[in-house]
Amino acid sequence: MKRELWLMALMLCASFAAFALTPRQHLADVKPRIDLEQQIPAEFGDWRIDRTIVPILPSPDVQQRLDALYSQVLARTYVNSRGDRVMLSIAYGSDQGSEATAVHRPEFCYASQGFAVAAAGEGELDLGGLRLPVRRIVGTQQSRVEPITYWVTLDEQATLPGLQRKLIQIREGLRGRIPDGMLVRVSSIDANSQAAYALQERFVAEMLGSVPEGVRARYFGRGPG
Repeated sequence: MKRELWLMALMLCASFAAFALTPRQHLADVKPRIDLEQQIPAEFGDWRIDRTIVPILPSPDVQQRLDALYSQVLARTYVNSRGDRVMLSIAYGSDQGSEATAVHRPEFCYASQGFAVAAAGEGELDLGGLRLPVRRIVGTQQSRVEPITYWVTLDEQATLPGLQRKLIQIREGLRGRIPDGMLVRVSSIDANSQAAYALQERFVAEMLGSVPEGVRARYFGRGPG
């Protein structure tokens, strides 16, 4: 009888611990609201939206998956006075507490569209005091060569997919919090990858200063920039 009572007590304790450790506070509900369309300006620095580029809409089945995963998605092409073009894509999710809802990696998205994807390494963008961790890849499809730079944020921390992001999710979960987050991707069509990455870094630096200060860390992580 005592053995059964001990087992019951252990089960009750485990159930209570699981309930107590289940995250319940969505940070998106207590932080300033994210509005990609409003918070990313149509013009900043030497860049403006290229209205001549008509975005290609995803198929209905892909759109359905996007709607299930993300709260908001922004896709634009910007052009500067020299005619350089940079494509910007941001996917924001209000629930980034698990891998099931975590933003998807561009490596897989590009591969699913028929691109050959090659890793080009990880690094940091020096944005005037804010050092932003980024991953670089190159997508190739026939004659199209597209160097890509991307990063991920969870709440106000910039990170990359993998162990570091998972540790942040676990830490926030132990605090009872469900972080929001986004994946920010910039790319350009250029067979010269180094020139493309330099252009993208200049683009990101100018975009940084244009985002409202109250939500800037949600896009780029914490830092004085």
